[in-house]
Amino acid sequence: MRDLSSSLPSPSRRGLLKGMGGAALLGAGIPLLSACGSSDSSSDSKTVTLGSNQSDAVPKKAYGEIYTAFTKQSGLSVKVNTKDHNTFQEQINSYLQGTPDDVFNWFAGYRMQFFAAKGLASPIDDVWEKIGDNFPDAMKKLSKGADGKYYFVPLVTYPWAIFYRKSVFKQYGYEVPTTWDAFVALCKQMKKDNLVPIAFGDKDAWPAMGTFDQLNFRTNGYDFHVDLMAGKASWTDAKVKTVFDHWAEILPYHQDGFMGRTWQDAAQTLVAKKAGMYVLGTFVAQQFTNKADLDDLDFFAFPEINSAYGQDTVEAPADGFMVSKSPKNKAGVTKLMQYLGTPEAEQIYLKSDTSVVAASNKADTSSYTPLQKKAYEMITGAKSLTQFMDRDSRPDFTSTVMQPSLQKFLQNPKGVDSLLSSIERQKKTIFASS
Repeated sequence: MRDLSSSLPSPSRRGLLKGMGGAALLGAGIPLLSACGSSDSSSDSKTVTLGSNQSDAVPKKAYGEIYTAFTKQSGLSVKVNTKDHNTFQEQINSYLQGTPDDVFNWFAGYRMQFFAAKGLASPIDDVWEKIGDNFPDAMKKLSKGADGKYYFVPLVTYPWAIFYRKSVFKQYGYEVPTTWDAFVALCKQMKKDNLVPIAFGDKDAWPAMGTFDQLNFRTNGYDFHVDLMAGKASWTDAKVKTVFDHWAEILPYHQDGFMGRTWQDAAQTLVAKKAGMYVLGTFVAQQFTNKADLDDLDFFAFPEINSAYGQDTVEAPADGFMVSKSPKNKAGVTKLMQYLGTPEAEQIYLKSDTSVVAASNKADTSSYTPLQKKAYEMITGAKSLTQFMDRDSRPDFTSTVMQPSLQKFLQNPKGVDSLLSSIERQKKTIFASS
């Protein structure tokens, strides 16, 4: 299983598109990223250029195999311009303002919508006319801009959930909780049984955002969550206070010392059967290096809090592709994007990277591990899909405001009212800049 530490856990990897919305930064500076090749090669009708942030060995190889297969099928070559993952994120603004590649790797949700709204990406409704039947409605919704047009083709995804060891639940006679009351009762029982109820590490400041997301859309539903992330709803709304009230209720069951612990260290307490549960993405499986331990790993959806919303929303970050504002080889781009939206392309990728699942509901799941199959079923069965706080909102807001604010709450859960007022004030300032 691929080591996701380079693409997920550090704050820089998780979303430091510094000042993504700032007008001054949007066009500032000479881009460090540039399109590959000369203008002549870029305009070659037999070549499509692609800007890639997939610099880690496993995904780089997996994506490369997709492009090779596409070339064999279409006769078109894909000229890949791979940059360090972090550099790509930080330089994306100036890159797209300059002379970008025809196609580029990116993320679904708000981040995609931001560049679409700025006119820095091309709508691809013609592509979706061909690939639409390959995806569930929730994935289609994630791929649309605010104008209702399609701008994104998803390739792979993975869910966030609550992970546990099957043998531990069997040993103590625990049952998977589906309601909030049952979840709290389980936490209490685990504490009595001398287990850490909820493994937790927030040294890198992003894991807490995942817990907030679960609590918010379970309490207030998908629509409110999306509005809150997009700066449209107020952080001083009583609905948000209720989220933190629920969090405060289970905070005593979180692992102590979390401010000095990485997510990997927290995962090791689950591996060692010292913790009962862990709220995280499926990448937690990379810490289970022993096959017997990995086979013992399982997960369940975050429990229902408000019966009006049940468990119908799943946090499932999706990675895929967008088209730049003025692709030089439009015909070739359309063919490539249509290919990337096929189950065939996804299955090629998944042969090399088993840490994720296909975004399509038409992909062959026969080679999936039990964990992958369950992840796939959870995602394709969801009514709505969210990404992650720093993908569903402005990264400058999540990195400079939300990460430190959530850590303040975790250390002082009684100061919520003033904290939420502070978040709202900062939010208004940041979202006012466009």
